[in-house]
Amino acid sequence: MLSSAPDETAPLPLPAAVWRAHQLGRAATPVLASGFDALDAELPGGGWPLSTLTELLLPHAGVGELRLLAPVLAAQQREQRCLMWFDPPAAPCAWALSALGIDMRQLVLVRSRHQLKSRARERLPAVDVLWALEQALKSGHVGAVLAWLPARLPADALRRLQLAAQAHGGLAFLLRDAALRTQPSPAPLRLLLASAGPDQLRVALLKRRGPPQARPLTLALPAVLSAPVLARARRPVPTAVLTP
Repeated sequence: MLSSAPDETAPLPLPAAVWRAHQLGRAATPVLASGFDALDAELPGGGWPLSTLTELLLPHAGVGELRLLAPVLAAQQREQRCLMWFDPPAAPCAWALSALGIDMRQLVLVRSRHQLKSRARERLPAVDVLWALEQALKSGHVGAVLAWLPARLPADALRRLQLAAQAHGGLAFLLRDAALRTQPSPAPLRLLLASAGPDQLRVALLKRRGPPQARPLTLALPAVLSAPVLARARRPVPTAVLTP
């Protein structure tokens, strides 16, 4: 006769907000595939989280962050959801974005009044941009929000943005300086990005629902260099030898 007593050795199911230290936590919100299988395997839930702030920390703009996000951004546009970019460091290159599958007709750029007057970036973000970013998140009508924010922020700015993102229902990425990697952040997901060579991106997960990452990932990005230029970039640099 089989016993109907519960198995006391079986682990109890955990709510989404709780996870075991040695395991990746379940995503507290729905996720979207990043387009990179190796990265999805490291992200809780297997993709970029919706209704959540994700921080991407960069040593400088142009290490490959847009190519990393291009697959999920293009997928959002195919669902007829627009993108909003706040204070990007340079004007978007239409042909390069088109090659990545991003439609400029479904991309809204928001620049602070200061940026419109000068190329110099303020040490503090413009109040108008923070307000517009928060309203965009609260609206829930945007497929993905990208915001390039400076290092110095008002004390409660990130907390307010995280609360606004919870009502968003879409993707929310903050792109900030890599020097901030040791500072606390309310963002549940933080990644440190760096170039690993031509069309290669090094990705270290600084914060996630789960254990520390064993080792950083190296992802192959969509190529932007022609074959001859790429071959030259990969050619070893000869070392000079001094002779007496």
